[in-house]
Amino acid sequence: MSSAILVKYLSDSRRALTGWAVGTAAVATVYASTYPSQRENTANLPEALREGLHIDQTAAGYLHASVFGVLLPLLAMIYGVTAGTRAIAAEEEAGQLDMVLAHPVTRTQLAAERFAALVAGAFAIAALVWLGLLAIRNGSELTSVTPVEFLAQCLNLALLAVLFGALAIGLGGIVGRRSVVLVSCAVIGVVSYTLDTFAGQLDADWLAYVSPFHYYIGGEPLRHGFQWADALVLVVASGVLFVLGVRRFNQRDINS
Repeated sequence: MSSAILVKYLSDSRRALTGWAVGTAAVATVYASTYPSQRENTANLPEALREGLHIDQTAAGYLHASVFGVLLPLLAMIYGVTAGTRAIAAEEEAGQLDMVLAHPVTRTQLAAERFAALVAGAFAIAALVWLGLLAIRNGSELTSVTPVEFLAQCLNLALLAVLFGALAIGLGGIVGRRSVVLVSCAVIGVVSYTLDTFAGQLDADWLAYVSPFHYYIGGEPLRHGFQWADALVLVVASGVLFVLGVRRFNQRDINS
């Protein structure tokens, strides 16, 4: 299969992707570098909040609760949804998708190569985050978290972005409306995060297992390294969402 669509899509997105990668890495390094000054403040937080976010005074606990627990997954979700929406729904709503499909390319090929570009972007962002954290690791007293543990969490960060990208592409293939995709993904994201964070306080731990955020960070890669079962769940869920969306995309008339 030709990769012309993938290459063209990455080329057209290079400035936005560079901005995403540099910006996300900057957020990660700036907030991670505050660990020495914020370490003692965690003891003053309400107990329910500490338990829900797994906050403690260790470097892994601080990063788990703030940097990788709130800021970076939010950015990853926004990147995935934005890129996934643009891949199909945004172009269809703008009346541009039928022009692309007038060329000798199938809908499946178009979706697959644009999804591959999204995946490449997600891993590029995660790689730059990893390098940025390694650069400040010694100076910010984060040495209790090993480079491998940082890498494990960054892998899950990329997979979380891919999952929400697959969700946006899948919904775009089903409905073809940018606003519907954005609102649906936002609602799913908020509900998923809430379920993962507060399932324990609701005495319903099982609810966390329906949230992608549980598989992103629930295994605590910053303490325990690679959680391959969790990563597999994210990969499989992404594949299912993509396949379901493309199946419907191939069946319906666009711009109708």
